[in-house]
Amino acid sequence: MQIKFEKTADIINQDKLAEGIYSMWLSVGEMASYAKAGQFLSVYSRDGSRILPRPISICEIDREKNAIRLVYRVVGKGTAEFSAMEAGMQLKVLGPLGNGFTKRDKKAFLIGGGIGIPPMLQLARELDCEKQMVLGFRDELFLMEEFEKQGAVYVATEDGSAGTKGNVLDAIREHGLTADVMYACGPAPMLKALKAYAAEHGIECWISMEERMACGVGACLACVCRSSEKDDHSNVNYKRICKEGPVFLAEEVRFE
Repeated sequence: MQIKFEKTADIINQDKLAEGIYSMWLSVGEMASYAKAGQFLSVYSRDGSRILPRPISICEIDREKNAIRLVYRVVGKGTAEFSAMEAGMQLKVLGPLGNGFTKRDKKAFLIGGGIGIPPMLQLARELDCEKQMVLGFRDELFLMEEFEKQGAVYVATEDGSAGTKGNVLDAIREHGLTADVMYACGPAPMLKALKAYAAEHGIECWISMEERMACGVGACLACVCRSSEKDDHSNVNYKRICKEGPVFLAEEVRFE
């Protein structure tokens, strides 16, 4: 049984990493002891008119300090509200939620695209194996210093301003990279391409799905993806990203 907590968390600090990208450390008590790489928190607005929480992936876990780091992009009024908050203020959070990454002791690709980059950092810290981090940015880079402490980092940017011009697969091919297992988080088109690449090269592939969520606990069926197997909950070929995911074995997910 998954253990989760609802807690009023103190903001330890918050920094702007890039245009529209913010990093927030929260003091969450014993929640940090149960959190895993690949899980997320539901963060509630302090504005009563915004009932639904915002799901934000866990970027880092500091179990000694009982703290969790969230790195998020401002995409609407809720996250805009969070970005204006300062140290000492409080937010209600629910978590840790969802299923995290299944760690393998194999040569690994850790691949992040856009706001799918932050959840790969905690995984990079936990994996005790040879790892290659391939990060895809639209333009401005963030979290580079933290990733470079974990191993080899390869960058792809859409405009070619840093690293390989193109996407993460272009960077993999340009540098002739190989691995036995792949962990990835990012937009669906990227994950679809990585699933196909992994299947072609015989690479075990785990993907973390990005999706808008409502309840965050599997009750509302608002965040489903097509699956190769029938869901035990609804008996149809869908899985709830917030409950059965957000991390899936790539073979379980069917992309349109």
